[in-house]
Order: sequence, then C-alpha cells, then structure tokens
Amino acid sequence: MGPFRRIYGAGPLHLLSALASIAVAGYAAVEIRGLGGAGSVALWFVGSIVVHDLVLLPVYSLVQRVAGRLARVDAMRARPGAPPPPAVLLIDHLRVPAMVAGLLFLLFFPSILQRNGGYEDASGLQSDVYLERWLAITAALFVLSGVLYAIRRGRSAAAYASR
Repeated sequence: MGPFRRIYGAGPLHLLSALASIAVAGYAAVEIRGLGGAGSVALWFVGSIVVHDLVLLPVYSLVQRVAGRLARVDAMRARPGAPPPPAVLLIDHLRVPAMVAGLLFLLFFPSILQRNGGYEDASGLQSDVYLERWLAITAALFVLSGVLYAIRRGRSAAAYASR
C-alpha cells in the first residue's frame, strides 16, 4: 500500500469513495438534464459555491481559530507551567449539529417556511408539520451533542487529574 499512497496521496478507500461520488453526481446530472431543470440547478450550485467560499468558509474558520486560542489560554490558566490537558472544544460540539440542521433547512426550506405551493394538492400530505419537526430534530442534535461534550470533557478532566 506504500507505493499507492505515495503516488495517489491517500489510501485506496479514498479513491473508491471519490469515484463513487463522481458516479453519483454524474447520474444526478443526467437525470436533471432529462427533466429540463439543468439551468436552475447549475445556477443554485454556482451560487452555493460562491456563498460557501466567500462567506461561510472565512466565518467558520475565524470562529474555529478564536475557539482554539481561547481553549489554549483557558488550559494554561488552569495550571501555570503544567502541560495543558487535551482540548475538548465546545465549538466542535456546536459545529456538527449546526451544520446538519443547516443542511436539513437548506434541503427542506420551502416546506419548513410553507412556501411549497401545491405540495398538499400533489401529495395529499400536510405541509404544516415541517417547521416543528425540523426544530425537534435540531434540538435533539444539540442535546445529543451537549451530552457527548459533557462526557468527553469529564473524561478529559479525569485523565488529566490522574497524571
């Protein structure tokens, strides 16, 4: 596996997953083209790339950098001269549920905001439950992440105290 990793730069599983992603994206592009909505999908895709790269990436990179520095300062304040405990950053436990909730909102925002004209007529399903369900999922994600943070923080503190 050494020569493959040296030539490719990652393991074979990475290459396999990248090829599978390209295949799925190609299939989706063919299906969208067949439906006649390729122009609007391309516009949405380019817009999302621009918003991510020019707005979101700098913002969450800055937040991550500030959080990392605050964690190091907090660790050094705990015991001057002692090596800092392994950092369990709160920002890491806020970022994942926020990203999942944001992605769910992005996928279902017409239904969440009840701007999905004709949905009830076409499907026969109620569309007024999406906001409550999205809020419940978001709350559950943050609660689960908070519990995981408390467990990890407790283990980190216990391991540091036993040294």
